[in-house]
Amino acid sequence: MEETSGSDRLGAQLALELISDKWTILLIHALKRGTKRYSELQREIEGISQRMLIFTLRNMERDGLITRKVYPVVPPKTEYTLTPLGETLWEPLHNLCLWADRYFDQVLECRRRHEIAKANE
Repeated sequence: MEETSGSDRLGAQLALELISDKWTILLIHALKRGTKRYSELQREIEGISQRMLIFTLRNMERDGLITRKVYPVVPPKTEYTLTPLGETLWEPLHNLCLWADRYFDQVLECRRRHEIAKANE
């Protein structure tokens, strides 16, 4: 088995922390289809609060995953776009979604069996 260095583990941990938030994943998915206004994202991402949307967009901008463009109009118009770095996350996240579509029924069945076995102990 190949030994991984501490910095490799740290890099993997940081990458997982970066994308482990469900809102980040949903925003990457929404922005993959093109630039969106704040209000479009708010309508498209079901269940996200205004506070959480702002928080997540700020973090994604800080991390270089999106750019934000503010137009000096009244009311203010703000658009968000994936950066080239943000676009690199699309394929691995899409593959994870494909995995979930293919195998999550099996995961649910394993959970069910585990709960039954635990209840019978």
